[in-house]
Amino acid sequence: MKSDRLNHLLLGPLCLCHIWFGIRINAQTVVVRGAVSAPTTAVQNALVSFTEVENPANVYSTLTDATGQYQIAVALTSVDPGVTLPAQFELGQNYPNPFSSSTAFSYELRTQGEIRVLIYDILGRVVREAVAGAQPAGMHNVLWDGRNTRGQKVAPGVYFYSLQTGGESQVRKMVLKGGGGMNLPLALTHTSPMERASPGIPQYALEQSFTVRIENTITTSPLISSKQFDNIVIHGDTTLDFLVDTVAVPLAVVYLDSLQQYIRGFGGANILPWRPAMTAGQMQKAFGAGEGELGFTILRLRIPYTDDVNEFNAQLQVAQLAESLGALVFASPWTPPPAMKSNNNIVGGVLNDTSYAAYAAHLKTFADYMAVNGAPLYAVSLQNEPDANVTYESCSWNALQFRTFMKNNAAAIGTRVMMPESQNFVHALSDSTLNDSSAAANLDIIGGHIYGGGLAPYPLAVSKGKEVWMTEHLVLDTSWTAVLATGREIHDCMNAGMNAYVWWYIVRYYGPIGEDGAVSKRGYVMSQYARFVRPGYHKVKCSAMPQRNVLVSSYRDTSSSKVVIVALNTSSLPVQQAFSVRNGTVTSVSPYTTSQSKNCAQGSAISVVNDGFVATLDPSSITTFVSN
Repeated sequence: MKSDRLNHLLLGPLCLCHIWFGIRINAQTVVVRGAVSAPTTAVQNALVSFTEVENPANVYSTLTDATGQYQIAVALTSVDPGVTLPAQFELGQNYPNPFSSSTAFSYELRTQGEIRVLIYDILGRVVREAVAGAQPAGMHNVLWDGRNTRGQKVAPGVYFYSLQTGGESQVRKMVLKGGGGMNLPLALTHTSPMERASPGIPQYALEQSFTVRIENTITTSPLISSKQFDNIVIHGDTTLDFLVDTVAVPLAVVYLDSLQQYIRGFGGANILPWRPAMTAGQMQKAFGAGEGELGFTILRLRIPYTDDVNEFNAQLQVAQLAESLGALVFASPWTPPPAMKSNNNIVGGVLNDTSYAAYAAHLKTFADYMAVNGAPLYAVSLQNEPDANVTYESCSWNALQFRTFMKNNAAAIGTRVMMPESQNFVHALSDSTLNDSSAAANLDIIGGHIYGGGLAPYPLAVSKGKEVWMTEHLVLDTSWTAVLATGREIHDCMNAGMNAYVWWYIVRYYGPIGEDGAVSKRGYVMSQYARFVRPGYHKVKCSAMPQRNVLVSSYRDTSSSKVVIVALNTSSLPVQQAFSVRNGTVTSVSPYTTSQSKNCAQGSAISVVNDGFVATLDPSSITTFVSN
């Protein structure tokens, strides 16, 4: 047996070589250095690992530095039979010392005993501990990789290592240097300088066969194809260079001069009296655009089916607060007044042909009240989900009824008009209105929901100069997978040419703000768009490679030339993504990331060189890059 791992170690090499009953295992720490390069460049922050062929449990690893150089200390062993056992208990000085990446030290046991190895800092705090259990008499060698019990690299400085066995213990000092592991001394030293017991008995040469692997880390640049080199024999200090192949980094090309749809904004609903009115604090979190806020710019309200001023008045406070924070407000009715319907009921039925004018007057009454009281509505919808069969407030409409009302009565409402707000964005409900020039003249916004379908472009609406809004959706699932999928949904809505995205309840356990008033994970995902892609921006063309599970959309403010790029990494691994920004000037971008562990966290600015930059996207995350 050539080497044993110390028990109870959490991470990294801290291994032990020894003598078994008169057979000496000579141990020597040697230094291997070299470079990792691709055909045209050095590879920085690549993981270089040496694994012993005969004992794969022994793995030595390090990272390349900014110039592609690496340096690592590995332990070599050989068997030399017929030797005497140590005469005394002795702890040897570590080698290399000082060291930067790993170091080794030996100890001699004259009798079998239980051992304990401690490594502690200059203040006496233990940073690494191992209990090896019963060890045989003889020479042993320990290799430490400079990490604590949590697997973290410790800071440069003075450290002490101690060995305890039975009633004996010894302590020695060592020095850990910084500098990425490139300052290790290259002198050779045996850690077990013992004389042969029988002259003339040959001693086996110190050498070891290793499997070497070169792999990517989160910060490897450029990305490489992982490569393995088998049966690398090491006799002593040596230089080993490795050549690897790069892999193409997916490129997203942003065309700043190719304007697409105008972005009206992002938002959600506060539907009274089904939910309490949002508080001032909740409104600030929803419609403020600072750190920890959502940046919403659209609020959706419910139009009561009565002309009761008290019900109208209940809507005022949240509408006024929203508008004071720069948001626009629109309102949707769930049913006309029952007396105007075929069944004289708030549930189901249809609007009577003879009630069209009266219904327009009812909608105008609500819009006028809000305007007179300082909360003018941006738009009024004709009906929430006219194609839904439900047991709550509702009313059915078909395409002909919509077209007739839009042609003859919509202008009387006196504000922008939205329709049809289908439950799954059925275009057939609005096609005939769009194709009738008289009806289309009174239509401003095509609204729709995406329950079970409908998330698709609407070229007819765009050709007629109408904005397309997604005005309601909800998902009850609050798992991270479902939450990130909301970001994917917004991405898809933007790619479908929609001008706005409006969630259901803003304050709800599954909403962007929880019942406790705190911004939820879903809220932070939504804020990756809403805080940075502001009303007045345009979506701009972006061509992205989809095979890396990265989705990219891009936006530009034509008045300030501000640029925003939103990237979703839907995979469980970090990926590098390259961006090229064309036909405009961007000098640097600041990233903001939401993931399972981050909440719209700002990262360090990234320079844009030759109109491009490369960023590492966290696993399962959404990152917004904002030009500086």
